[in-house]
Amino acid sequence: MTPYEKVQHCLAQVKKVCPEKPKVGIVLGSGLGDLADVVEDAVYVPYAEIDGFPISTAPGHVGRFVFGRFEGLPVVMMQGRVHLYEGYPVSDCVLPIRLMASLGIDTLLLTNAAGAINPTYKVGEFCLLKDHISSFVPSPLLGPNVSEWGTRFPDMTAVYDPQLREKMHEAGKEAGCVLHDGVYVQFTGPAYETPAEIHMASVLGADMAGMSTVIEATAAHHMGVRLVGVSLATNQAAGVGTKKLSEEEVIEEGKKAAARFQQMIRNFLGKLK
Repeated sequence: MTPYEKVQHCLAQVKKVCPEKPKVGIVLGSGLGDLADVVEDAVYVPYAEIDGFPISTAPGHVGRFVFGRFEGLPVVMMQGRVHLYEGYPVSDCVLPIRLMASLGIDTLLLTNAAGAINPTYKVGEFCLLKDHISSFVPSPLLGPNVSEWGTRFPDMTAVYDPQLREKMHEAGKEAGCVLHDGVYVQFTGPAYETPAEIHMASVLGADMAGMSTVIEATAAHHMGVRLVGVSLATNQAAGVGTKKLSEEEVIEEGKKAAARFQQMIRNFLGKLK
């Protein structure tokens, strides 16, 4: 199947169990999945039950869609995403994003746990994405363009919606979060970056480094979905801090920040109504 046919195949299955058209899509990063537990009238759709859908294998990623209502809005949450380092082609990694866009979401919130390149960022603080660097990962738009999704050459000047970013800043302030403005760079993983790679990214202007989000943002923007992205600094990137990097630390710091993160997202969704 072509990427378009595969999305349509999965979409037909999900539509049968989707309770109502979602307005907001939320991708929950490592350690941040507990937000899905407070969705009202939740309907759970494990990825493994969708024929042709990629399975999430990363630690801390449950691997299911959660449909329901959150702060009065119909939402669909991804409790776990799909990464390039799991061995999937980029078209599969963004299939969930394209499916949510095809379901009718008009707003997408991308979250992730990432390493802080900017030395002024502390572990436990958040970074609101103002831009990203995609140079180190394959573009999800490679290959024949699907006109039903978007134009062949999409403008990438403002991927992260300015109005949504303003609302998230307000939401973060109300929740007592430290929320920086920064640039995110995606590497493929699964190995953490070397100090030299982090230094290179710093020279290029990156503030946060991770293994997700950029390809998802590209696919969503291509399809005309407004989006906002938030990174949680779960560690200092290689060469910035002195600690040895591990996935256990990422998940643990995500859990520590869960309450503040949930309140920030509640505040943000309240501003969308």
